[in-house]
Amino acid sequence: MINIGITGQKGFIGTHLYNTLGLFPEKYNLIHFKRNYFEDKVALDSFVSQCDVIVHLAGLNRHKITSVIYDTNIGLVSSLIDSLNRTKSTPHIIMSSSSQEDNDNAYGKSKKVGRTLLSDWAKEKNALFTGMIIPNVFGPFGKPYYNSVIATFSYQLSNNETPKIDIDGELKLIYVADLVADIIKCCKEKRNESAYKVKHTSKSKVSEVLELLEGFKTTYMLKGEIPLLNDSFKLNLFNTFRSYIDIKNYFPVKFTKHSDNRGSFVEIIRLGVGGQVSFSTTIPGITRGNHFHTRKIERFAVIKGKALIRLRRVGTNELHDFYLDGDDPCYVDMPIWYTHNIKNIGEDTLYTNFWINEPYNSEDADTFFEEV
Repeated sequence: MINIGITGQKGFIGTHLYNTLGLFPEKYNLIHFKRNYFEDKVALDSFVSQCDVIVHLAGLNRHKITSVIYDTNIGLVSSLIDSLNRTKSTPHIIMSSSSQEDNDNAYGKSKKVGRTLLSDWAKEKNALFTGMIIPNVFGPFGKPYYNSVIATFSYQLSNNETPKIDIDGELKLIYVADLVADIIKCCKEKRNESAYKVKHTSKSKVSEVLELLEGFKTTYMLKGEIPLLNDSFKLNLFNTFRSYIDIKNYFPVKFTKHSDNRGSFVEIIRLGVGGQVSFSTTIPGITRGNHFHTRKIERFAVIKGKALIRLRRVGTNELHDFYLDGDDPCYVDMPIWYTHNIKNIGEDTLYTNFWINEPYNSEDADTFFEEV
């Protein structure tokens, strides 16, 4: 059991790391962190003294006054080192730095100096230190206009705004789940490397990314189709895009129902990818599900009966309720990291059609149980 704490626990990368570690409670004991600990020496010392590993993610990316970025980031590192010294603690420190280290800007300079300060502390105390120099990170739930251009474009497109390219540069990218896996690997391996350059997993020009995202909007949001996702980058980009859709106002989406004297016909889904189709019957009052996925794309379509589908993003308390009726066919897609269930709220048997983008594999089910 490893006691691990994350400064910046509520940030973009911190949230993904915290939630992923939480999937393995038998391996990791999460030491909770709050941002105000940096202003409270007693709270910070208590946090530091409990940790076997500290992942230092807290920092400021953008500010109107550039000196504030530098002073804030160096101040956070200095406060952490002071606490380590006060408590005589020597945990494994894993710090997120940036590929902007050598750029002539306040953020890049602050990350490089901060990494050097922590590296020097570790050498003096004979402690483990991993200074991760990280390329551009993208993924679900990033903050638009702050974390990445992909977050900004996805937010704009899903809200019917028009993105604008300022500089059509080449982006070296890593998906947040891949970065989280690398951080956990550094923890397991006790990597001791002051300048560990994290490899990017994809490269793309800004215009190429925007073209893909625009295609997702047209194919998925306007037509209800799942686009062709023939590599991991496109799948990760698609799941990132989906996370910016306002599900409260987008779902449930009505199908086109064709009726004649024989009965009715409803097309459930058009696919650019394969996957698995299944259906279930559920007796009145029974609830199925209460689980979430971290990569899979899933569609629920009620074809007969009345159902309540409930969703809640992991780590939050907000519930999203969708009422579906087979007499007025519609569907709800499950965003990743949203725990979900479906309940038969009618008096008759509920018939539900399910599609998921990859066949079930018991060795890698990507299914984690949590009550909605």
